[in-house]
Amino acid sequence: MPSSIAELVALFDLEVIEEGLYRAQPPVTQFQRVFGGQVLGQALLAANRTVPVERPVHSLHAYFLLPGDPAVPIVYDVDNLRDGRSFSARRVAARQHGKHIFYLTASFQIEESGLEHQDVMPAVPDPDDCPTLEQSIEAIRGPEAAARMAEEFAALDVRYAGSSSVGGTLSDPAHPALARMWLRANDRLPDDAGLHRCVLAYMSDLTLLHASLVPHQVLIDAMARASLDHAMWFHRPFRADEWLLYDQVSPSAGGARGLSFGRLFDADGMLVATAVQEGLIRPGQAG
Repeated sequence: MPSSIAELVALFDLEVIEEGLYRAQPPVTQFQRVFGGQVLGQALLAANRTVPVERPVHSLHAYFLLPGDPAVPIVYDVDNLRDGRSFSARRVAARQHGKHIFYLTASFQIEESGLEHQDVMPAVPDPDDCPTLEQSIEAIRGPEAAARMAEEFAALDVRYAGSSSVGGTLSDPAHPALARMWLRANDRLPDDAGLHRCVLAYMSDLTLLHASLVPHQVLIDAMARASLDHAMWFHRPFRADEWLLYDQVSPSAGGARGLSFGRLFDADGMLVATAVQEGLIRPGQAG
């Protein structure tokens, strides 16, 4: 996975095969399957390439159909569903080995003014007062797992801001599964708002499913885990290279699936995006 901002930006440099058809080269990774956030971000970028820049994405809905093969390129085929006066819609199919591995539908809108309100950002420690993702993983899973994650996601800066796990710092009887993270790209990104949305989509898949495991005393390595579907709504402008609080809650787990919601706030308390994901959390060997 990207070990620097340059490699992260290169991950979103899609090769144009023909109009509406793109190819992404695989990054170097130790994972046995493609990271879901990579496919999500690249598919969004492919869709974004076919829409005028004055129509930013405001929502996306995606399904992960098959595990991606990290050893071969992914082809993204964009279907133009609609271009209206205010909105555009695109559908993206991701393929490998002649099979569909992923589908995304995204909606784009010209920027308009209207009514405004939002939730209040929860009170959390500052990022500098929070342990890094590597430190948090090392405390739970040991130094080998921590080093592997640090290497795979070296282009990101992620800080653990609390959870409702046993011995955790958060507690809410109405919500037994809570987890909060600060996250950002670890260096300056180009001034391209579309790229920042793609990078946020990439980052949004990193910890959201794990919120559904927070109240359960289970070893992550003893669970089969996989993203099944993912949705995002983009509310306000932001930069993915500046701190964003990922406030995550899992309202339900059952049937070997976990559902998680995530609100993303910038450091000034503005709610910039919302993500929802359901994923497989099946006891057994992690695949």
